[in-house]
Amino acid sequence: MAEKKIVVLVSGGGTNLQALIDAQARGELGGGKITCVISSRPDAYALVRAKNAGIPTRVLRRKDFPDTESYSAAMLEAFYEEYADLIVQAGFMTILDERICKAYPNKMMNVHPALIPSFCGKGYYGLHVHEAALEKGVKVTGATVHFVNEICDGGPIILQKAVDVQQDDTPETLQKRVMEEAEWKILPEAVRLFCEDKIRVKGSKVIIKE
Repeated sequence: MAEKKIVVLVSGGGTNLQALIDAQARGELGGGKITCVISSRPDAYALVRAKNAGIPTRVLRRKDFPDTESYSAAMLEAFYEEYADLIVQAGFMTILDERICKAYPNKMMNVHPALIPSFCGKGYYGLHVHEAALEKGVKVTGATVHFVNEICDGGPIILQKAVDVQQDDTPETLQKRVMEEAEWKILPEAVRLFCEDKIRVKGSKVIIKE
């Protein structure tokens, strides 16, 4: 099986990127290799993580482009130049238009810090997700890795992992636990399954061949 080239998109600290880098170092990405990290911000700490791991980086600043369309076109060109087999959004906070989904159907995944379809869609990102979960009083939350399509957080679900909510949780403590117990585990696992050709999409459902 040919090695799959993975391009990771980031905007911030890059903790999920680090989980992928660590999994790669342990040989757990199933024949996939992170070949490029693209950031929407030049000051993202994720770029430091990539450089420390010897992974090439690019910066495509959203504000250097007049609109989503031109930004998406530049991003698509970068994917082609990197020969991307899989694109992973790991804390990527910039909207891309649907031409990207059409160019990479079921080849672009995102990790979301809730159990979709709860607390997802427009406006649900970062701490907002955990604030909403606590406000609702749910007893269980978690994380979801899904394929990206033109609907925000609406693509086929690949993996989910539940995390218990504690009575004294704050959005910050909940965010940390969801990352440690769910996101950092299921994102590398979903990448491994993809790179080992074990994911099949049937309609809106993902079937995993183990």
